[in-house]
Amino acid sequence: MGGQFRRVNLMSSLAFVSRSQEELMTRLLPALHEGHAPIYLHQAFSDALDAYEGWEHDTGEPLVEFEGQLVPISSVFGRMRSCSDLLPIRILEDVAAAIPERLLAFGEGQLTYADAARVLRALCVERLRNLDAAW
Repeated sequence: MGGQFRRVNLMSSLAFVSRSQEELMTRLLPALHEGHAPIYLHQAFSDALDAYEGWEHDTGEPLVEFEGQLVPISSVFGRMRSCSDLLPIRILEDVAAAIPERLLAFGEGQLTYADAARVLRALCVERLRNLDAAW
C-alpha cells in the first residue's frame, strides 16, 4: 500500500495542533521496518523538507497530505527519526542548505534520514515554541 503525499500550502493561516492530534497524525504514517522506510515515506520526507524550506516566519507549521489526511511536517520528521536508510545526495544537499552546518555532524560516513530528521524535528519544535511565545 503506497501513500500519496502532497505539500499543502497553509502559509496564510496559522495551523496549531495539540500533542494528541500530532500523535494521531504520526500514526497515520507507515511504520518503519527494521529501521527502513518505504519509498513513499522517503518521498514524504522530501516533501516535508521542501515545505520546511518554504516555511515563512510567523506562520503555522506547514502540512503535507497523506491519503487524504493533513500531517504536520514535524510528524514526518518524527517518524523518520530512527530511519537508518542513507540520504541520497540530492536530499543531502537540500538538508545541508536548510540546516545550519553546526547542527549537522557529517563525520566520516554518509548521513542517514535519522540524522537529518532528528535535527529538522528539533528545529520545527523550537520554531513552534517561538511562534507560541509570540502569541
